[in-house]
Amino acid sequence: MNQVIYLDNAATTRTRPEVVEAMVPYFSEHYGNPSSVYEFSSPCKEAIDHAREAIAESLGAKKNEIYFTAGGTESDNWAIKATAEAYASKGKHIITSKIEHHAVLHTCEYLEKRGFEVTYLNVDENGIIKLEELKRAIRPDTILISIMFANNEIGTIQPIKEIGAIAREHGILFHTDAVQAYCHVPISVDEYQIDMLSASGHKLNGPKGIGFLYIRTGLKTRSFIHGGAQERKRRGGTENVPGIVGLGKAVEMAMGTMEERAEKERELRDYLIDKVMKEVSFVRLNGHRINRLTNNANFAFQFIEGESMLIMLDMNGICGSSGSACTSGSLDPSHVLLAIGLPHEIAHGSLRLTLCEENTREEMDYVVEKIKEIVEKLRSMSPLYEDYVKRPGAKGHM
Repeated sequence: MNQVIYLDNAATTRTRPEVVEAMVPYFSEHYGNPSSVYEFSSPCKEAIDHAREAIAESLGAKKNEIYFTAGGTESDNWAIKATAEAYASKGKHIITSKIEHHAVLHTCEYLEKRGFEVTYLNVDENGIIKLEELKRAIRPDTILISIMFANNEIGTIQPIKEIGAIAREHGILFHTDAVQAYCHVPISVDEYQIDMLSASGHKLNGPKGIGFLYIRTGLKTRSFIHGGAQERKRRGGTENVPGIVGLGKAVEMAMGTMEERAEKERELRDYLIDKVMKEVSFVRLNGHRINRLTNNANFAFQFIEGESMLIMLDMNGICGSSGSACTSGSLDPSHVLLAIGLPHEIAHGSLRLTLCEENTREEMDYVVEKIKEIVEKLRSMSPLYEDYVKRPGAKGHM
């Protein structure tokens, strides 16, 4: 194959042509400042209003509960920091999990240095929190539970509905980082009793640099960026009109095709997983086999180094990752894989492949063939592998 096979959609997705087309007029034709009072700015105000309405409808939320941000990281920071500040008089205890995105984990670490206490929940071998452990972690001074909807590395989906019910029962605010899940699985903020939800445009074929935070009406959450009166005085700064328009268009398109898209991705994902597990030795699937995002396949290959595999896949025109794109420069193994119980040497041999509905079985066949070739080559240079296979009773699985 001469073309690039892109299998890193958890890192970012291709902005759809229809989204770009919807954005273009707001760069050069309707370029007014939405906060201006003259008629020339009306199309910008109306476009923002339309996008806000589309997003609210996708979640079963109210339009005035959607606040535009620069993306998922900002939304996570806003939800956690502003809640901590607003509810500090009630308590300074926060509950999250050990496999959250670093936008959540590093924000919690920041708060710990400022007098807050954070409980980091363990997860099982599939990356799912234990509800009983969550209940035991709740204290009289607990003000926030922040658990991601679906993990960005291993794709496992958390029991969000049950978590929301526990939080509501104890009068605790519930935030979920839904960056990977939004517009990929159905989400109802009322049904799941979610108080705050983070999402990002570039994970659903929208533009980069735009996202939103859903904040349930009635929360005391403070402003995050101080300045003008934009976003109902909670986030100052001139609105990113083209980005908001692009996000709104991407949401409309994604919601309209979600069911059909998910079915195609699931079928292709299962085909890829089954083929890798059958044709490659000493490999394990990370994350829950069924209860995972429809496009996520994450493997751990024993006796190889994941970065070497990525480089060799790239040389063959295949784009994958070894974990979160936000930590791609780190030499440390994935905190997610360590949390589900993988030893360091196996966690270093991880490969995340995240598909889209445009991928094909022919591409998956090619990818698996290249994985087999690369794994065989890397293991041929590994003294650990050579020693292991010589052992009596050595088996070709993990």
